[in-house]
Amino acid sequence: MKFKSKIKPYPLASGGWDSLKSTVRFIFDSKKVLNNIRNLMRMNKPHGFNCPGCAWGNDNKSTFNFCENGAKAVAWESTRRAVTPDFFIKNSVNFLYQQSDYFLEYQGRIIHPMRYNIKTDHYEPITWDNAFKIISQHIKAMDYPDQMELYTSGRASNEVSWLYQMFGRLVGTNNFPDCSNMCHEASSIALKRSIGVGKSTICLDDFKHADAIFIFGQNVGTNHPRMLHSLRKAINRGAKIITFNTLRERGLEYFSNPQKLLEIITPMSTTISFTYYQPKLGGDMAALRGIVKVLLEIHRSKLISDGKGIFNQEFIENYTQGIKSYLKVVDNTSWDHILYQSGLSKKQIIDAAIIYQKAKRVIITWAMGITQHKHSIDTIREIVNLQLLFGHIGKKGAGVCPVRGHSNVQGNRTMGINEKPTKAFLDALSSYFNFNPPRKYGHNTIQALNAMLNNQVKVFISLGGNLAAAAPDSPRAEKGLRNCDLTVYISTKLNRSHLVPGKECIILPTLGRTERDLQATGNQYITVEDTFSMIHPSKGISIPLSDTQRSEISIISNIAHYTIGNDQINWLALADNYNLIRDQIAAIVPGFTDFNKKCNTSNSFYLGNQAAELNFNTSSGKAEFSSATLPKSLFPQLGNKVIPFVLQTIRSHDQYNTTIYGLDDRYRGIYGQRNVLFINKKDIHSLGFSEGQLVDIETVWNDGITRSVKAFKLVPYNIPRGNIAAYYPETNPLVPLSSYGDDSGTPTSKSIPVKLSLTNY
Repeated sequence: MKFKSKIKPYPLASGGWDSLKSTVRFIFDSKKVLNNIRNLMRMNKPHGFNCPGCAWGNDNKSTFNFCENGAKAVAWESTRRAVTPDFFIKNSVNFLYQQSDYFLEYQGRIIHPMRYNIKTDHYEPITWDNAFKIISQHIKAMDYPDQMELYTSGRASNEVSWLYQMFGRLVGTNNFPDCSNMCHEASSIALKRSIGVGKSTICLDDFKHADAIFIFGQNVGTNHPRMLHSLRKAINRGAKIITFNTLRERGLEYFSNPQKLLEIITPMSTTISFTYYQPKLGGDMAALRGIVKVLLEIHRSKLISDGKGIFNQEFIENYTQGIKSYLKVVDNTSWDHILYQSGLSKKQIIDAAIIYQKAKRVIITWAMGITQHKHSIDTIREIVNLQLLFGHIGKKGAGVCPVRGHSNVQGNRTMGINEKPTKAFLDALSSYFNFNPPRKYGHNTIQALNAMLNNQVKVFISLGGNLAAAAPDSPRAEKGLRNCDLTVYISTKLNRSHLVPGKECIILPTLGRTERDLQATGNQYITVEDTFSMIHPSKGISIPLSDTQRSEISIISNIAHYTIGNDQINWLALADNYNLIRDQIAAIVPGFTDFNKKCNTSNSFYLGNQAAELNFNTSSGKAEFSSATLPKSLFPQLGNKVIPFVLQTIRSHDQYNTTIYGLDDRYRGIYGQRNVLFINKKDIHSLGFSEGQLVDIETVWNDGITRSVKAFKLVPYNIPRGNIAAYYPETNPLVPLSSYGDDSGTPTSKSIPVKLSLTNY
């Protein structure tokens, strides 16, 4: 696909004609036009397949239940382009490593199992049986089970995630690093501490009843475009959208529905944000604390004037604990601290508080703009604190909602992909399968990478994903992967991780979400869990590109079969009939009773949420207020070091996680390029630099390691002074492995201390 390099501000609303045009362009480029038109008509529909992109919910009522980026994901997966064994004969690993991430995935689908030959630096074809034998031999040769790391991508289905965790625990490890460790881990931990459940308390239908929707740290137009339809409907009903996001994003400003003819052919659009606030990076907790401080003052004033405050006292008394300690912390938080850290004015915070107060039902959503900071857990608990004060938990049109990224990242965790499994979960496995699962906590992603660097990992298996590109501190992550005796990648397409092989490396080509999965008992379906705890069956309809590709379930079942045999589980029988896997899940995981029956009769079904029913699974049995103080600094480990800028890594519009669909980011006015740095125009001038100049970016850290990326073009943008932004994975080398969220272990990719210098040619 050809791209013209330019920078030109985008004047239109998000969506609209350009969204439709982009969709058509990618569908035609797939070389499977009719097939992918058919795919789109079946995506996110009953008896169809679930979007391989984001985890937003399905309304099952729209004629077209997909967005531009969902269409890109389908066209990217369902393509005629193939990476054949001949491709690897022609191209060495060293040559491919020099190519861009876009180039790598654009080559097409991997269609044959491949084994890396370290002597020739080329991948060579291998049979499936030999691949399974080699993997089994390496696992059996380990000194102890924790020398294996089992990584999971959020694309993996519930069924394969279940098999994967069973395989790992039967081998004897809880080492399940996964993509959730790098995105919404803080959400899961914070919500469990506050309300006992680490998931959204709302359903998609709640957006139809909210009076106000507060959005924090989320670029809806690019990362969750279908959410714009829910927001638009809420706006048309009179709800107000209040946005807190550091960058000014077009998708949070204006939206034209690309499925409405009038909005395609005219400039008609909907204003999304009633008010748009731009806090400094890491300043959201301070903004929230300021809102609470304003509301507390109003509450006390009302108590004096008429004996009735504005807080929901009945809810607080019956369902919460810890309010006195929390309000004391609020009183002790100075306005100077709030205003400095948030970067907002007191008037802005008061205005936001008044909107919140007047709304009878409030939803608060957030994404990785909140979760990828050192103090993310405290920030999310502050969100919950605010909602608890007004009883905005457990009622229609109100609640808290972490908007998940990949399509089944939440389902992975429900199925047991968790390095810290609960005692109840392990006890249930032990009882049902009659074995003693490991009780020692395993590794999260950061811990797994450190173990690799310390030569403590012999086998690394990646169920989907692209860890070399997704991980922080890229050169060190790559070094860790190369240290492994064996790396195994279960993949649909070529990616960066394949080019940093361990001492031995195998690539196993797998089916995609769009494709038929024919096994001994017929065409199978899998399931996924969306942001709202809805379970959706998904059955692909396209014919696979090659009969040498296998399903993820078949691959994991065979690895387990070759490694540990069938004494406790008949792995190959499960691969033949996925209903048998769902029977196991139904017997063990809460909410999945009659799993197969529900899928076959009602299609999608709701797992439920105890907190939404005002049953709080905390130690006190009540929702817990958090009494955390505002952080004194975003970087306490740096002491008095001067920090010129704070960088956040972001996606482009032609991107999904580490998958680069194209080189355009039209809503931000970037075309045909990715090495750009978004920066406030006044900061460019204060540095004595000029728009369009190239700069090197270097991390300010305290471990003696130089981390830098070079030749990024300065692009003036609407962003607070002192804050800058650039795309990942290009800037992942700047994120230190030792910089992660307190208790979450999530890389602090939204708050990286850096300095800039002009590129020296």
